[in-house]
Amino acid sequence: MKKRMFAVLLAAAMTASLAACTSSTGEKADEPVKEEAGEEAPAKAGDAPEQSVVKWNCGTSGNVLLTIAENKGYLEDEGISIEYVQANANADAMTLLATGKVDVVSNAGTSNPLQQIASGVDLTIFGGHMVEGCMPVVAKKGAEWNGIESFIGKKVAVNPSYFAFTGAVMDLGYEDPLEAVQWETYSDYNDALAAVTRGDVEYALMGTGQNLSVQELAANGEIDIVSYQSEIMKNYSCCRMEGQTEWVNENPNTVKAIIRALLRAQAYYENNKEEAVKLHAEKIEATEEYVAAYMLDDEHYFVSVDPLKNSVVRAWDILDKTGFLDEQAKDIAIEDHINTALYEEALEEAAELYGDEDPEFYEGMAVFFEKNDQ
Repeated sequence: MKKRMFAVLLAAAMTASLAACTSSTGEKADEPVKEEAGEEAPAKAGDAPEQSVVKWNCGTSGNVLLTIAENKGYLEDEGISIEYVQANANADAMTLLATGKVDVVSNAGTSNPLQQIASGVDLTIFGGHMVEGCMPVVAKKGAEWNGIESFIGKKVAVNPSYFAFTGAVMDLGYEDPLEAVQWETYSDYNDALAAVTRGDVEYALMGTGQNLSVQELAANGEIDIVSYQSEIMKNYSCCRMEGQTEWVNENPNTVKAIIRALLRAQAYYENNKEEAVKLHAEKIEATEEYVAAYMLDDEHYFVSVDPLKNSVVRAWDILDKTGFLDEQAKDIAIEDHINTALYEEALEEAAELYGDEDPEFYEGMAVFFEKNDQ
């Protein structure tokens, strides 16, 4: 009981913290594409999207793949436009989704949608955004670091709902990671950083948006960047892309159109990262230096449209074992809330339609899907 109460309190704090979440039906195009004499009909993957305007929340940090897909006309090619709906925090984004005020959330992490599903909200994960979010672990200058072992028995400014860390502690053989480490939860990454510099905690996890300031502090010799969340757990699943299950099921062509457009954007991104920095900095009204601090870190920042089913299932299991899911999660098969079929179809269609733009990319995405979703 004590452990469950502790977990519930921490989960409540997590939903208020920062993180590194009504359908609008358009006209359905039933008219066949007419072919003029001497002209080929444009490539077409299938039926037109059921919904032409998609209401989307992508947080204050935005979604670089969405930025590219809009800028390069990939969404327009698929008959889709985006209506952005703002939210102040991840919890607010998930409320917008649960109440049908947005169709898609892509930046509210993985714990948040999984906790919503566990509490009875019928959501489906159908794609992804960040696989690894370039989230540094910092300590005072000269601090010892021996991997996750260094957390044991120490005070750390890491919310234990961040399953990469609790999962890694369990992998060391600790049955109860909540007891093995003194987890301290802060509502703001800047407060967590201040706790490190004061010596209140040994280590602190920083968000993706803190990279520039953290790198400057490290360069000045004030702190050390000892690790990154992606080094604690590879492909941990930073942010998933989800919608209400009913919406996903009723709009399969819309979902596939979104995925095809974002796949083209990912292909472009991987070959043009410096331009992507410029485009995204303008989109979120930030400096290029700020965006480059995380986006050009190829070792720790990784985006993908792939649903990453295996990592999501792993996250669900860790959250359940550590008490961060509602009791009714025991009766929920999380696999029923991860739709990989639409992604697989969209990937095949995108490869057929746009594969000539970057054959190696689409081949690589097919291999990645086999490894991470089967």
